[in-house]
Amino acid sequence: MENADKQYKNKGLVLVNIVLLTFMACLDSSIVNVALPVMANKFSVGMSSISAIVSTYLIAISATVLIFGRLGDIKGKVKIFKTGIVVFTLGSLLCAVSPSLNTLVLSRIVQAIGAAAFMATNQGIVTRAFPANERGRALGITGSFVALGTLVGPPLGGFIVDVASWQYIFLINIPIGIFAFIMGLRVLPKDEQSSESKFDIKGAILFLISIISLFTALLSGEQIGFLKPVILASFAVAIISFALFVKMEGRVDSPLLQLNIFKNKLFSLSIFCGFLLFVCMSCSNIILPFYFQDIIKMTPWLTGVYLMSYPLILLVVSPISGFLSDKIGSEMLTFVGLAIFSTGCFLMATINHTFSPVKIILFISLMAVGNGMFQSPNNSLIMSTVPRSRLGIAGSINALVRNLGLVVGVSVSTLVLYGMMSFKLGYKVTNFVKGKETEFIFGMSSAYIFIGALSLVAATLTAVRLYRIKKNANSNDGYTDAQDYQ
Repeated sequence: MENADKQYKNKGLVLVNIVLLTFMACLDSSIVNVALPVMANKFSVGMSSISAIVSTYLIAISATVLIFGRLGDIKGKVKIFKTGIVVFTLGSLLCAVSPSLNTLVLSRIVQAIGAAAFMATNQGIVTRAFPANERGRALGITGSFVALGTLVGPPLGGFIVDVASWQYIFLINIPIGIFAFIMGLRVLPKDEQSSESKFDIKGAILFLISIISLFTALLSGEQIGFLKPVILASFAVAIISFALFVKMEGRVDSPLLQLNIFKNKLFSLSIFCGFLLFVCMSCSNIILPFYFQDIIKMTPWLTGVYLMSYPLILLVVSPISGFLSDKIGSEMLTFVGLAIFSTGCFLMATINHTFSPVKIILFISLMAVGNGMFQSPNNSLIMSTVPRSRLGIAGSINALVRNLGLVVGVSVSTLVLYGMMSFKLGYKVTNFVKGKETEFIFGMSSAYIFIGALSLVAATLTAVRLYRIKKNANSNDGYTDAQDYQ
């Protein structure tokens, strides 16, 4: 095969095009959060109704990202990527001009479908465009913009709402989308020859039902309680439809998801550890703003300033860890990253009413460094363990797991934080209670201990894997990571 460095002379511009759209897609998953009260007033609805703007975006991406990953492998990843840019930009325009909440929700679904198309194919395009000795750094930069977009959203959204109106949250996507599409026409590589494989429509329908049911149950259960009959029924539908999906995928000639990809233990473990870390990261992102604003009495703007320390550090660390993974391998870096992240979580559990800016920034920074050290090498591991014909589906699985981790993290933060507050108070609470700051600190500390333990589990699994690799390397000349785990 022709060396990627020669084949794609514009690989730097390819990466710019990829990260620009990746950043915008992740940004739009969180940028609307701070504008929800303003939008609720605009449409004269309650917060439970307006939250559909956030939840439908996440659900639509998660339900379609695997489908676009498979379509990318069949029809061409670049073609699907470019189509996603057009749909995302159109959806953003529809969001900005929506006259009602229902129209806005439908427009968000259109926007999310576009985002899913380029999120499903971006890692596959990067993997094709960069040679193996540069891939980790390129995927590291991509991964840092995923996290950056998610974390920058709230403070940027607050700024836009303060100086303009909520419509500009969506309008800013339009010139960026047009620029990215024109740029993509010039710099993105040509697709390889389309596959003759047929698209698995029945499998896609079952997968859609499963994911929509699961995410609806997780997001609604957080608000009304997970033991409600409608939530339990939604979980049941998700489980049954997913079981039927798995059964069907094992029988069809050209499945939506080739299940034997998970026989590669290195791929499966890397995906699982990535899921655990996104659960932990999402849980922390939900809890910290409450601590800053309700306990320390910070303004939303100052809260955003403190929270910005995380993505800024991530933006620096992720490319560095990607570069190191190209030089020394990914295994040790993933373990060290998880260990540092876990340490940061346990230190966050020691935070109390006495606010120390230096201490809080140090602890947040430790979490950010650990996250940055883990994500880039882990993405490199995931994408390097599959053949070229499965890059699209591998990238889409990675994106799906990321979104699932973020949604599960929201539910985990609610369950642990308010569950432990209820335990301390002796009665059930589902929100911050004024005058009960001590109980909130207790719940927050419990949540950080829980996610610290969760990330420690991931670190332990990675350590065991690293031990086995070294053991096999010592006893088998010519051994490679992928050989042991396939």
